[in-house]
Amino acid sequence: MDKIAVLIPCYNEGKTIKKVVEDWKAQLPEAVIYVYDNNSTDDTAAIAQAAGAVVRKEYQQGKGNVIRRMFREIDAQVYVMVDGDDTYPSEFGRQMVNCVLEKGVDMVVGDRLSSTYFTENKRPFHNFGNSLVRKSINVLFHSDIKDIMTGYRAFGYNFVKTFPVLSKGFEIETEMSIHAVDKNMLVENVVIEYRDRPEGSESKLNTYSDGFKVLKTISRLFRTYKPMAFFSLLALFLCVISTIFLTPVLITYFQTGLVPNFPTLIVCCFVYLAAIISFFSGLLLSTFVQKSRQDFEMNLIRCQERLQQMLNR
Repeated sequence: MDKIAVLIPCYNEGKTIKKVVEDWKAQLPEAVIYVYDNNSTDDTAAIAQAAGAVVRKEYQQGKGNVIRRMFREIDAQVYVMVDGDDTYPSEFGRQMVNCVLEKGVDMVVGDRLSSTYFTENKRPFHNFGNSLVRKSINVLFHSDIKDIMTGYRAFGYNFVKTFPVLSKGFEIETEMSIHAVDKNMLVENVVIEYRDRPEGSESKLNTYSDGFKVLKTISRLFRTYKPMAFFSLLALFLCVISTIFLTPVLITYFQTGLVPNFPTLIVCCFVYLAAIISFFSGLLLSTFVQKSRQDFEMNLIRCQERLQQMLNR
């Protein structure tokens, strides 16, 4: 079992991966540096191996698939996740590792948005998207995570071994953040400096398609983790729509005693029925979510026992 594992998912990062590996070896000499190559068409894997990293392959394309493989295969007391594009300085790694080892933090978030991100990042829609996602999650899940989509994080063993990776691509960071908040895990923000990619290094993140996937993931996870709130909002929306169309029918009825628009009346009644079904669906699913949280706490206990056994060997 490693004490510290530095996880670097890579796809065509041949221009920067050597510097990233060397920086992390200098900052955390006791750590094992893992580079997982995700079907790169350049010499990323060879350069990383020559720099002293442990290089492995993940053939399913997508950052989420790489993280899933990493979390399954590697056992460590603390994990540091960074990108291979040299945008995250290694100088903050020791502080983040100490948060996990000394304070028992489950997830440390490298907060770019409180420092240099908006000046270094030259893509305005990325800046807007990051702010939108951060605000949406903090409002919907009553959290205070400063940077939802940062790829610079540190994790404890319990988080890594109990986190169900469902996302395939760049929405993985959003899923991590929501999982930690929903499961009442200890999260700490560490302000880091951010630097834009060096010249010649291209981002793999598509502002529009990947941004849409992130928003879709937020909606899906809100429905999954907060079904009572989600289906109550849906029920309220259906009630409002139905009431808007039903009001003229009722006014006509009270004035004349006639109902000239029977189809409208019938449809409105069905919409009200759908609202009632939606509300009780949320009520039922919230019970399942509560049971899932109880099971998760038991899994945490078993996970902690496994960690203790490995440390005692």
